[in-house]
Amino acid sequence: MTGQKITEKPNVTLKINKTIDFYADRLRLKWRDLIWPLVNPRFEHPVFVVGCSRSGTTAVYKVLSMAPELASMQKESHGFWNSLHPLSENNYDSHTLTAEDIKERDWREVSRFYFRHLGKRRFIDKANQNCFRIPYLQAFFPDAFFVYVKRDGRDNINSLIHGWGRPDEYAAWSRDLPADIKIENGKYQNWSFFLFQGWRSFMKSSIEDVCAHQWIEANKAVLSSKGDIPQDQWIELFYEDILRSAKTIFGEIYGKLNLSFTDPIRQHCETLTANPYNAFSKPRLEKWKEENPERIGRILPLIKPTMLDMGYEI
Repeated sequence: MTGQKITEKPNVTLKINKTIDFYADRLRLKWRDLIWPLVNPRFEHPVFVVGCSRSGTTAVYKVLSMAPELASMQKESHGFWNSLHPLSENNYDSHTLTAEDIKERDWREVSRFYFRHLGKRRFIDKANQNCFRIPYLQAFFPDAFFVYVKRDGRDNINSLIHGWGRPDEYAAWSRDLPADIKIENGKYQNWSFFLFQGWRSFMKSSIEDVCAHQWIEANKAVLSSKGDIPQDQWIELFYEDILRSAKTIFGEIYGKLNLSFTDPIRQHCETLTANPYNAFSKPRLEKWKEENPERIGRILPLIKPTMLDMGYEI
């Protein structure tokens, strides 16, 4: 009996603490909802991490969220944006939003959303679908920083292929999508990650062709918005450089964002590749050669122009 009590007490304490945290969060959200009209918050220099799904954006978002100057929800915000502008509004054509898509209520709801969850602090946010929404976001936050994470198309597409094999994780949002999807002869019947303009042409394609076009369109959308962002508010980094020297890369990014690169954050960066975020397997370069060499080899001519535009050499 004594041994049983010893193992149960920590579990009881954990449940009590979680319950307290749950109700504390609910009270905080309700309180901020009440005072939001009086506060009229202005969010200065927010940070948006953008990049194709499976490119390393989660690692960048999590490490930057450690900065003492930034508030973070520690999760993606795509649910909010998709509720504000449901895909049905544009006939499920894509996740694209521009400044012209802003409605009068959007100004109110965006302000309320960030204040409700993060208070009046400078914040960092991430949603991979935001590759297609940079002009929309900039209209709300003209002084925002955009951190663009780039990954070699071969490894990125290889990871996307693995992600498509996890529909409960990456395709849950698309269960009601009005489309007869039979990718890879019906192996994949739910659309994963995000929609790009013209996605319907690939509903019966090979999985590598679908993922290649997702990678191309996401990166092209980011690059097309780059010229509209002030140069000192735009930061680019290669995922491969993080694998080579995370501490060096994040030290540079922290400096550009005027954030404190503290000793605990430095130490965290030193062990980042050994304890990765959201990785399917141990981070390393050129996984595609081990896992999907034939599939990636077939789409290499297709992705080569975009890789060159992104600064990669093949």
